[in-house]
Amino acid sequence: MDRTVLHNAVIAHTSFSFCRSGGKGGQNVNKVNSKVHATLPVNAIAGLSEEELAAVLQKLSGRINTEQFLCLDVDDERSQDINRSIALARLESLIASAAYIRPKRKKTRPSKAAREKRLADKKLRSALKKARGKFWDE
Repeated sequence: MDRTVLHNAVIAHTSFSFCRSGGKGGQNVNKVNSKVHATLPVNAIAGLSEEELAAVLQKLSGRINTEQFLCLDVDDERSQDINRSIALARLESLIASAAYIRPKRKKTRPSKAAREKRLADKKLRSALKKARGKFWDE
């Protein structure tokens, strides 16, 4: 994944619409359109391989609408400009985290020294627990 290409694609192809946000803010909430609705066409996402793009489509399927747009709403701050920059950063991080493909796990076996240490620890623990038992004098 090429983060700079992804960053530039997100900035270039994201479109915004604005509306009034809810919550606290008093008269400011009633007057100012500070909530940002960001949409990014899925086919405009660049900088990803085929497997990464397939992973993004699968993991973010709940955020992708029927017209193949990735949608995101931000109303964290009272400023429209700050919400717009937050939306761009969130879109980029969403795509980057969804595109991450975990490497396959290589099967390994414990070494001989590790097996012997585990058995020695088990014997020590067993002896410690045996020593806690009651002793009967006959």
